[in-house]
Amino acid sequence: MTSRVPPPPLPRLAAEGDETDAATRRSHQLQILATEHWGLLATRSLSWSESFSRASMFLTLLSGAIVALAFVAQATSFSGPFQTFALLLLPLVFIVGWTTFVRLIEVNNEDAYWVTGMNRLRKAYVELEPDLEPYFMTGTTDDAEGMRRTYAAHGGGIGLHVLITVPATVAFVNSALLAVFVAIVANEWMGMDVAISGPILGGIAFLAGVAAHIAFGYRGAMQFERRRLVSTPAHFTEREERAAHRHD
Repeated sequence: MTSRVPPPPLPRLAAEGDETDAATRRSHQLQILATEHWGLLATRSLSWSESFSRASMFLTLLSGAIVALAFVAQATSFSGPFQTFALLLLPLVFIVGWTTFVRLIEVNNEDAYWVTGMNRLRKAYVELEPDLEPYFMTGTTDDAEGMRRTYAAHGGGIGLHVLITVPATVAFVNSALLAVFVAIVANEWMGMDVAISGPILGGIAFLAGVAAHIAFGYRGAMQFERRRLVSTPAHFTEREERAAHRHD
């Protein structure tokens, strides 16, 4: 069972009565926090660039494979050589698609990690300048509520949003590739009619592929959540924030 680490001690600004040293120290703290903030922003930008590049590479490979299959089908009239070529090509495209999906899930979890760090930095800004808190549109806590606030996610649209993300798109395409591959295998090696193997075995393969992608993505999200719970100090959560405001 995970437990939160104790909160770190708040930094002392300066000895009482030394306003000049306190102002200088506060300025240095803000500069350090801002530098870390910009570093996290740059890292997020690199992660998203990689995400879009990987997805584009996979879709480009998929488009090329479809064109190649079309040329071979036209030359062979969908006879034996076409099915052999498809059985060699589709697994390659599927493997590239699966590795792309895995990396996209990792990028999403990494992005959530960077957002957690940025929320923590905003909390430091609020502690240094409490009057600025009403002006922050994004979250200032490390918990799920703070993450939703930063991502501008609303409770009613989270489920639909998961289905329209880049990893979900790749997952659906991969599952369709698996369905086509299974249908061709059933026709070539099991002697089943395409009209039967396509809708039945292909549909089962598609659903199995979607389930496998969902299970992998869920597993990755749960691993990130466990790490976040361990690394987040208790007083950095929205619940603790509300409790502290009530006591004040």
